[in-house]
Amino acid sequence: MTKKINEQEAAAMLRQADHILLLAHQYPDGDTLGSNFALCQALQTMGKTVRVLCGDPIPERYDYMYEQVSQPDFEPAFICAVDVADAKLLGPALQQEYGHRVDLCIDHHGTNTGYAAYTCVDESCAAAAMVVFRLVELLGVALTPGIAQCLFTGIATDTGCFKYANAGALAQRMAATCIDQGIPYEMINRVNFDIKSRARIELERLALEQMTFSHGGRLAIMVITNDMVQKSGAGENDMEGLPPIPRQIEGVWVGVTLRQKKDGNYKISVRTGTHADAAKICALLGGGGHQRAAGCAVDGSLEEARTAIVRAVETAIPRITTG
Repeated sequence: MTKKINEQEAAAMLRQADHILLLAHQYPDGDTLGSNFALCQALQTMGKTVRVLCGDPIPERYDYMYEQVSQPDFEPAFICAVDVADAKLLGPALQQEYGHRVDLCIDHHGTNTGYAAYTCVDESCAAAAMVVFRLVELLGVALTPGIAQCLFTGIATDTGCFKYANAGALAQRMAATCIDQGIPYEMINRVNFDIKSRARIELERLALEQMTFSHGGRLAIMVITNDMVQKSGAGENDMEGLPPIPRQIEGVWVGVTLRQKKDGNYKISVRTGTHADAAKICALLGGGGHQRAAGCAVDGSLEEARTAIVRAVETAIPRITTG
């Protein structure tokens, strides 16, 4: 059973620790990477031996964060997972090696499973980077441009470039503080939200052709199969930013993206508007997340995954059929 601690206690733990391994979740996004690399820089500034580890390759567009830190090789004495709500989200290899021995988890997901010995969660934060922002302050480390651009990336990506409902005043004040450090925020927003490869555009085309609508147009399901990925030539770098697409369509309450994994099973991403709670939908299938964005996984065929998520949506939102 985990012990829940506040940010002051988490900062005290990090201050006492050394040879620290920071863990990011699989399918890494801007928040898990931005939070980890910001914390890594802060701890290295304090003279600590730290590195960041992710079970999946880090997309090239995040090189500007990755290049800011050294990645020494050492035997970890303290393990900290950041923006990882469940040990299984580390991915099979890291879960097996480290999932049972995480000392501290820093997170913003209310659905955190409490797998770490100590858990510091603030679900009021739009991004884990906001929790790390305060931890950096508590550690007494100055906000450098290198740390600031990592934190800005985490906040920007988890708020949809400040378009989502979670992009409140605090998130924007923290982002502004980062901008005050002279970071290249225009570049960060462009590489994260505007630039798409030709392969990504082709993958979107294939997925959009197969998109289905049901329940009076309130439920949209987009499927991305391994065959589509192969035909388009898309790589892992092209995958981020796909889940919001179905929800962007007028009249859709729940947008679902079914992404086939290498083993043939499906990773499910759910995005909702004010009519539904994405976390409640995914919790019915053993997943979790936030009110407007959550995820889960289903073992089985495409039809089995589709049937499972439709049933979960109908259970969580009975009125989706009747309006």
